[in-house]
Amino acid sequence: GWVGNELYTCSDDKTVHKVSPDGEDEGKVVDLDSCPTDLHWFPSGNKRQQSDQFAMACSDGTFLLVLRNGRIEKKVDAHKGAVISVRWSNEGTAIGTAGEDGVVKIWSRSGMLRSTLATVDSSVYSLSWSPDSNQIGFTCGKDIIIKPLQPQAKQLQWRAHEGTVLKVDWNAVNGLIVSGGEDRKYKVWDSFGRMLFQSKPLEFAVTAAAWSPNGELFAVGMYDSLRLCDRTGWTYSREHVTTGSVSAISWSSDCTQLAGAGANGSVVFGQVLDRREEWQNISVMLKETNKVVVHDILGEMEEELDFRDRVINLSVGYGHLVVTTSLQCCIYSLQNLNTPHIFDLKETVNYMQLSDKYMLMVDTVGMQVYTYEGRSVAAPKFQGMRSETLNGSTVAMGAETLAVIDHADPKMVRIFECATGKEMGKPINHVLDVVSVSLNRWGNAAHRKCVIIDRNRDLYVCPVGQAAGSGKDAAPAPFKLGAMCDAAVWNTENDMLAAIMDGKLVVWYYPNVVFVDRDLVHKTKFSKEASDLGKDPQILHFHGTTVTVRRSDGAQLMSAVSPYPTALYGIVSRNMWEQAIQLCRYVKDATLWACLAVMALADKELSTAEVAFAAIDEVAKLQYVLAIKEIPSVEGRNAELALWRRRPDEAEQTLLQAGLIYRCIDMHIRLFHWDRALELAVHHKTHVDTVLMMRGRYMRAMGRAEDPADKFGKLRQELGEIDPAKVEAKIEQEKVKEASRPGAKPYQE
Repeated sequence: GWVGNELYTCSDDKTVHKVSPDGEDEGKVVDLDSCPTDLHWFPSGNKRQQSDQFAMACSDGTFLLVLRNGRIEKKVDAHKGAVISVRWSNEGTAIGTAGEDGVVKIWSRSGMLRSTLATVDSSVYSLSWSPDSNQIGFTCGKDIIIKPLQPQAKQLQWRAHEGTVLKVDWNAVNGLIVSGGEDRKYKVWDSFGRMLFQSKPLEFAVTAAAWSPNGELFAVGMYDSLRLCDRTGWTYSREHVTTGSVSAISWSSDCTQLAGAGANGSVVFGQVLDRREEWQNISVMLKETNKVVVHDILGEMEEELDFRDRVINLSVGYGHLVVTTSLQCCIYSLQNLNTPHIFDLKETVNYMQLSDKYMLMVDTVGMQVYTYEGRSVAAPKFQGMRSETLNGSTVAMGAETLAVIDHADPKMVRIFECATGKEMGKPINHVLDVVSVSLNRWGNAAHRKCVIIDRNRDLYVCPVGQAAGSGKDAAPAPFKLGAMCDAAVWNTENDMLAAIMDGKLVVWYYPNVVFVDRDLVHKTKFSKEASDLGKDPQILHFHGTTVTVRRSDGAQLMSAVSPYPTALYGIVSRNMWEQAIQLCRYVKDATLWACLAVMALADKELSTAEVAFAAIDEVAKLQYVLAIKEIPSVEGRNAELALWRRRPDEAEQTLLQAGLIYRCIDMHIRLFHWDRALELAVHHKTHVDTVLMMRGRYMRAMGRAEDPADKFGKLRQELGEIDPAKVEAKIEQEKVKEASRPGAKPYQE
């Protein structure tokens, strides 16, 4: 097991040795009375507070608690026969042991027995704790059993392999389980026992399997062989080693190297190399542990960057390359790789994400937001935040906004401001657990949107920050875009959204349509069959008009989308509406016309919207646009457009602030909000008779009589007979009054 940069190993010669990362034996730590079978360090990822204690299983039925200096703190009689597996819980509050006697036991941190969790009829070769440490997964012959710690809770058991299961490992970040067995296969499962991947039969039995701490990779060991695999199961590389059967694998906390224990007494070290990151025409690859190669494909330029320490993380995007080593962070401008901004790191960076102005770094302490000059600007925090759960799925960065899934309550997505680190408004509350979140980066804060994928694999979109508005209309409920979604990614250059849903590649050209006119959602999207992508594909990037997808077997596929929406974004962003109409007339595509119609509505360009709605035969919407153009006041037009966006409270606020009381009452009458219409009329002492007359017509048309006891009936009795001619005259007067207001002017073409 690793602690910092030191590796502790135990073997059948009844000793524990300390080994340096270079493979040099730094001496014996402790002599034992019996053969050790397993070793696990107390969990701690913090650089400054490294673990000081490890648990060790022994063949004489005991397990030991040993200090870093080799002193045995406690020896506990645990099982009849050998203790085969020992594991600390993820928080370090309990120890799980399993042995040849088929018993799984839970112990306190000090080695006191808490409970006998399970007794089975075969030896338990391996156990692993669930991410929340409330369950234990362990092997039982050919089966895997997941047993909750609560006595009354139901256990889950399934046939995992055709031979005895030798190893099981449950990752704390992604919640997936990897197992290996004597049937020479390794498999990946979710926490419900559903198989996500199984390998072909390999040369020998799989004797070891271990996840990297961040859940992105796992390693598999067998006789004279080590494999490095992606979390989805496909193999990155296979290395031949002369160790005999690899009996155990341990990853370093920074996920850059691993060690394997060989049956012949040797220890094999592996470094994760050839990591590649791409951005437009720039490709960056980790060539050696401290060497990065930058390749500009268009400029045919290649440059090598050497670093003093081992490279832990690298990321490229938005004109910058950021490399973190174990001690420093180097920020390069892609225009000039000779003068990086360098600053020292207190902790090892586990994850990075870049955006236009800022970059996010996650370490064992939490999240930090930096500028590209290396200046720390914010450290967003919230109660219950666990830094080990922050990764590409649970954290998303926009141009000025940050979205984080709350691990303590996965139904909640918290929104932070990058510049200050303060939480923005109320969090997004969903009905199910959210597994993935992503923010768009196009436009200003008023265009900020977030897409979430929940546990049911449904895809939702909702506005965040300024876009969510304020008051009663704030934070509308997330709108469902589709179901059976495997992955979703925003375009880096505009507001398009790509997703793989139910074997199809779907691209929404203008997702903002959801908040402008959701009737047109189906008219502004493009989908094509993508059954060749297989099971569980992932979208790597969506640059310009190209979507890059990685299949479950590791192959990368490119898919092109129409270049015209990208051109339309460019034209509209410069307010060139005539040219936008010309482009649509040239392309003659209904999808593009629908996009233009919604873009024009969002920017209150009614003349362009009129042309676009006519082109896609939306007669009712066209008539509504023409009616809005007839309204003499700017506030009246804005209120109608707010109503179109399904925000009646915003429309009411606009009209009341402008003093257009009759128009506000009329709007509620048209919406059949009779109570609110009457409330406004009574409050402002105007048009009470208008509301009662319209209400009377409505009740007669519905074939119903007004109840004399309710407020409408009482007011009608007070006012007596209402003269329709007087009411109509009053309405005409209001229209004339609105048209003659100081700020009123007809819609400008």
